[in-house]
Formats: sequence, structure tokens, C-alpha cells
Amino acid sequence: MPLYMPKSINLAINEEHFKAIFKEQDTNGDGRLSKEELLKAFEKLGSRNPGWRVRRSLHHADTDGDGSISLNELEELVKYAVKQGYGVN
Repeated sequence: MPLYMPKSINLAINEEHFKAIFKEQDTNGDGRLSKEELLKAFEKLGSRNPGWRVRRSLHHADTDGDGSISLNELEELVKYAVKQGYGVN
């Protein structure tokens, strides 16, 4: 057993912070989050399985079924992330 075991810190964040994290991943500036951009966002949020999380978030938030998250759907994506208990690692 190691002498020192670092603790994982999980700070609660508000919905506006979630929106900012998701929006900053829109690297091409088209106002939509592609699967690749969502993957990077969930990696930043510390997801253990970000690919699976992307599929689940699209299922919950992609209301028009186009395979990406638009600014209109961002609110549902944030609700999903909050419900899953994400914070900043």
C-alpha cells in the first residue's frame, strides 16, 4: 500500500459553467457540438467512458436527431450532465 494516496477532488459546478465547458469544445465555431467535440468535453469533465457518455448524451439531448448538439439543445445536454453528477476533476 502506498504511503501517500492523492484524493480525487470533484467540485460541483453550476449550469453556466457546464455551458461554457461545452461551448469551448466547439472548435470549428459552427454552433454545434459534433460527436468528436462532445467526446473532448466529456474527457475534460473526467468521464471514465466518454464514448459511451457521448452516445447517451445524444440520446437524451439531440432532439432533432441530426447526430450533434445545437445551441438550442445545449440546455438538455447540461441537464443530462448535471443529472449524471459531473463536476470538475
